[in-house]
Amino acid sequence: MANSPARAANRNWNLPNLLTYGRVVAVPLVVAFLFWPADPWARWSALAIFAAAAITDFFDGYLARAWSQQSSLGRMLDPIADKLLVAAVLLALAADRTIAGPSLWAAIVILCREILVSGLREYLAELRVPVPVTAVAKWKTGVQMVALGFLIAGPAGDAVLPYATEIGVGLLWVAAILTFYTGWDYMRASYDHVGDA
Repeated sequence: MANSPARAANRNWNLPNLLTYGRVVAVPLVVAFLFWPADPWARWSALAIFAAAAITDFFDGYLARAWSQQSSLGRMLDPIADKLLVAAVLLALAADRTIAGPSLWAAIVILCREILVSGLREYLAELRVPVPVTAVAKWKTGVQMVALGFLIAGPAGDAVLPYATEIGVGLLWVAAILTFYTGWDYMRASYDHVGDA
C-alpha cells in the first residue's frame, strides 16, 4: 500500500498520458501560429502541430488500452484536451475570418455540442451510467479534424490546392450536421436517466 502513490504517479507519466499532455501543449502553439503575421510558413507550422496533435488523439487511447495503462487522469484529461484543441482552433479561425458569415453557425453548433455533451457525460458519470462513443461520433470527429486542417492551411493551402479553404468550410458544415445528430443522439440516450440524481 505504501507504494500505491508512486504507482499512481508512474501511471500519470506513461506514454499515453504524455501524448495527451502534448495535445494540451499544442493548443497555444497552434493558436500562436494562426495569429502570426500573414506568412505561409506560419500556417503550415500550425497545420503540422495540429495534425500531430490530432494523431495523438487516436494513439493515446489505443495505447492505453493495448498496454493496460489506463488511468483516471488520462480518462479525465483526454476529452478535455480534444475540446480545448477544437474550441481554440475554431475561435482563432473565426477571429482571423477564415470562418466567417453563415459558416460561423457551423462553428457555434460544434462548440455548443461539445459543451453540452461534456456536461451530460459528467452528469451521467455521477449516476454511473456509461456513455459509449458511437460510430457516427467517431466519423464526426474525423470529418471535423480534416475540416479544421483545411481551414488552418487557409490561404497557404489555397496556393497549393485551389479552393482548399472552401473545401474546409464545406467539411465544417458536414461536421456540424454530424455534430448536431450525435448531440441529439446522446440526449435521447440519456433521457431516461435525467432527474435520477
